[in-house]
Amino acid sequence: MTCNHCKMSVEQALKTLDGVKEAQVDLAAKTVAIEFDPGTVNEEGLKKTISATGYEVQ
Repeated sequence: MTCNHCKMSVEQALKTLDGVKEAQVDLAAKTVAIEFDPGTVNEEGLKKTISATGYEVQ
């Protein structure tokens, strides 16, 4: 992930999930911080959503 468009795509995709309160991509660190309700969405759902945008989850 190298550009602002990529960053926005991942953040917006995550924010469409029920239970996701905030998603913040850090391009320099190649990470994403996600604030979510584990009773509504789980880690697997988050990973699938990121993968669906075309990025590998490590």
